[in-house]
Amino acid sequence: MTSLNFDDQDGILRTISDAPPTHYTVKVQSISLLTKHNLEKYESGDFEAGGYKWKLVFYPNGNKNRNVKEHISLYLVMSRATAPQISSEVYAVFRLFILDQNNGNYFVLQEPKERRFHGMKLDWGFDQFLSHKAFTQASNGFLIDDTSVLGAEVFVSKERSEGKGECLSMVKDPVMYKNTWSIDNVSKLDAESYDSKTFIVGDQKWKMQLYPKGKGNGVGTHLAFFLALAEPKSLPPGCQIYAEFTLRILDQQYRQYHLSGKANHWFSASNSVRGWMRFTSLGSFNQSYIVLNDTCIVEADVTIHGITDAL
Repeated sequence: MTSLNFDDQDGILRTISDAPPTHYTVKVQSISLLTKHNLEKYESGDFEAGGYKWKLVFYPNGNKNRNVKEHISLYLVMSRATAPQISSEVYAVFRLFILDQNNGNYFVLQEPKERRFHGMKLDWGFDQFLSHKAFTQASNGFLIDDTSVLGAEVFVSKERSEGKGECLSMVKDPVMYKNTWSIDNVSKLDAESYDSKTFIVGDQKWKMQLYPKGKGNGVGTHLAFFLALAEPKSLPPGCQIYAEFTLRILDQQYRQYHLSGKANHWFSASNSVRGWMRFTSLGSFNQSYIVLNDTCIVEADVTIHGITDAL
């Protein structure tokens, strides 16, 4: 072999091995067609090692996302099918191979220390696995008849679970959703509470809740009005939804919003309802311009600003 650098000053171990890779081998034919068809990388199928699934990712013209030039890039990637949560870690030692097809042995790169794979870092490897000059030089045997053979060995050394965490995702351009609910036969409302039809905002089902005779410290004197998650138990554990909302009762005579309340709230499975037990007095509610033809119209404006998920 020629044009190969065995200087380990960069901390990378470079060796020659007569033994093939223990866990996986990938034969890539017609490599020039990858470039012709604008395929920047090739991802292998999954293979198993150490109780986890992995894949090889090969960039024949270098990983442009990392500004790699005049080299091939090669990485070991933990498959998301078995990837740990962000709060868990898998430590592994790995070696990546390329076959010298002239001599039947392998050029091998290995980092001297184990690497930590977790939900936010699933890939490790070598941005500059080989220079294009070394890769394409016929005497090195790495690229013969437009074909190259790559491989991997992975040895999981330990696993560790850290404390729990969470991830907050704010919505860059939130959209307000408006829902209108027309309530008929107001004078005959005798149940403790009534729910609107469900409506969708931010991939979740919501509803309005009305207590015509009040609730809590407003029973008998005030109407209670709430916004609620319709299916709070469907939320994943640790999930919270930050919403800004306005609840209002329409002034039907002048088509103005006469009675309204605005609030922000983190909704969750255990805290799924927010509103007012004393939204308005029963006297104000029963005025003719609010209840017209024994009907009242209420509205909810809901805007989702952020979602927190458990890690």
